[in-house]
Amino acid sequence: MSARPIATSHVASLREAFAADPLALIVQNAVTTTSVTSVALNRSVVVAMDPLVSDQLDTWTATAQAKSGRCWLFAGLNLLRAQVIDELKLEKFEFSQNYLHFWDKLEKANWFFTSMIEMAGRPIDDRTVAQMLRDPIGDGGQWDMFVALIEKYGLVPKYAMPETESSSNTRAMNTALETLLRRGARDLRAAGDAAEDVRQGLLADVYRVLAIHLGTPPESFSWAYRNKDREFSRVGRMTPREFADHVIAGDITKMVCLVNDPRHPVGATMTVDHLGNVVGGRPIRYLNVTPATLKAMVVKAVTDSRPVWFGCDVGKQFDRNLGVWDNDLLGFERVYGVDLAMTKAERMEFGEEAMNHAMLFTGVDLEDGRLRRLRVENSWGEEGGDKGFMTMNESWFDEHVFEVAVPVDDLDDELREALAAEPIVLPLWDPMGTLA
Repeated sequence: MSARPIATSHVASLREAFAADPLALIVQNAVTTTSVTSVALNRSVVVAMDPLVSDQLDTWTATAQAKSGRCWLFAGLNLLRAQVIDELKLEKFEFSQNYLHFWDKLEKANWFFTSMIEMAGRPIDDRTVAQMLRDPIGDGGQWDMFVALIEKYGLVPKYAMPETESSSNTRAMNTALETLLRRGARDLRAAGDAAEDVRQGLLADVYRVLAIHLGTPPESFSWAYRNKDREFSRVGRMTPREFADHVIAGDITKMVCLVNDPRHPVGATMTVDHLGNVVGGRPIRYLNVTPATLKAMVVKAVTDSRPVWFGCDVGKQFDRNLGVWDNDLLGFERVYGVDLAMTKAERMEFGEEAMNHAMLFTGVDLEDGRLRRLRVENSWGEEGGDKGFMTMNESWFDEHVFEVAVPVDDLDDELREALAAEPIVLPLWDPMGTLA
């Protein structure tokens, strides 16, 4: 590296210039006594944004993922929950998030061990190996991973496998699992022909840790319910797989993830190397489209009474207490007096942005056919926004929404044909490989 130290004389000139700027001194006083987000808040946006939308689907309360990274599971199960509440005319209902969380962790462990066996000949500092070792079994996921779990393990209502301390606060469990998986990687890389026996032993260890933290998943349970009219129904004993077939309307395996990644051609399909959970299950697959197409798909679904699972960069231009996303909500450039502008593609290329949170669209606000804003069901409980339901400006969607899951039947012929193309394979560390 060339020697380019900061000169003392340069620091002195910077100090002098700052001290001579009265606006900088006023902002310094404000930010040293108040949070910068409060100082940057654009009041005109706040007072102009109300939670009312022309088309609203939600009649239920918001769920809470607590201190865990299970937003993708909550968003997916909230989507299916809406169907069950509507079809069975229930006051309220929740699937067990803990049930799928258990199987996701076990499957991710097997995915990791299988990958370590496959890549045993690569150096330990190979970038894909290093990426997997850095985060071997996080809480996050993608839509296709959600579907893969349900295909294999089905679903159960919340009472059949309720939350535990560790499902709602995953840090301690994840720390133990990360150590176990990294130790497993060490053993598998040295196991040679005995790798399969080592993998089986490691899976037994992972199952034991998961059962201690999350409980034992039920093999069957009794399903009964009472609807809004106080009518009681007893269906009887069911397996999780039977329950999923019984309550899910439609075929979630016939849904596809549309994404907007401006770094790649519109109409391209993409996948991510070594990203997934269920070995031999549904692969990760994206179809790249424009933001306008994503929005049109959301409007089509919501106005047809269907909520939409989506992924975004949740932290950009967002106030959690207000429950508002708007491109001009937080004026950090005005506070600092510096240029922070980058395009969506540039933010992805330079590590500034990636999909890191999944939620559910439950409403749209249309005025003369034009989309103005969207209603969002988050999974952070009932605090913030409209009792946990948030409001998104239409312009924010273009910049920070990355993907939506929609039925293949909603696509036009051109998009359906594009799905058959050979996918671009993105590396595991690509922003599109980030787990919500």
